[in-house]
Amino acid sequence: MTQNRYKRILLKMGGEALAGPQGYGIDPIRVAEVAQIVKDVYDLGVQIILVIGAGNLWRGTDGTSQGMERSTADHMGMIATVMNALAMQDALERLGVVTRVQTAFEIRNIAEPYIRLRATRHLEKGRIVIAAGGTGNPYFTTDSAGALRAMELNADVLIKATKVDGIYDADPIENPMAKRFTKLSYIDALNWRLRVMDSTAISLCMENHLPIVVLNFWEKNSVKRLLLGEQVGTIIE
Repeated sequence: MTQNRYKRILLKMGGEALAGPQGYGIDPIRVAEVAQIVKDVYDLGVQIILVIGAGNLWRGTDGTSQGMERSTADHMGMIATVMNALAMQDALERLGVVTRVQTAFEIRNIAEPYIRLRATRHLEKGRIVIAAGGTGNPYFTTDSAGALRAMELNADVLIKATKVDGIYDADPIENPMAKRFTKLSYIDALNWRLRVMDSTAISLCMENHLPIVVLNFWEKNSVKRLLLGEQVGTIIE
């Protein structure tokens, strides 16, 4: 059996990954595609924690820009992450992958409350854990929630799934001469304000020595190749 580089991973993706061509909402076809990619990684024997944003359903900045109170806007976003988590759970279960959704706030009729030891036990039993509801607190992004859950659950790496194949020193679409980094320090990622992840998430990872890998989720077998030892995307450590 091939030895994986990482035993337990946290895969952080934006809610846009579940949207269809229109760029918003939940597209069942796209959700099924994402679930298949996740299952292919799961089949390597890797323990997976998923954290999914809510940008396909709600962005708090849309509300606050119109005068909505920040805490209210953020709580709406947290609820939206639960909708994405349930959609992903359904798609994974239909592929035969046992999955548990755990939320940072209680919605007992549809998901478990997040309990660290219970989540760890699910992982040890071979279940995928989808951590929803952000941190349960306003003013924190799902990037920060991903970093927090990765550390609490002793993940070996935080994988940030994006639409680009790593971190560049400029927008590669606007500047074809932009340089892609294969490796960055936490400090450089913070000082250069690269906006790949928010500064709170990067700082949390830095303080706890948790590596971050930024890669193109849609590039064929990108996550699998990373786990099997290839240099994929950009690593921050």
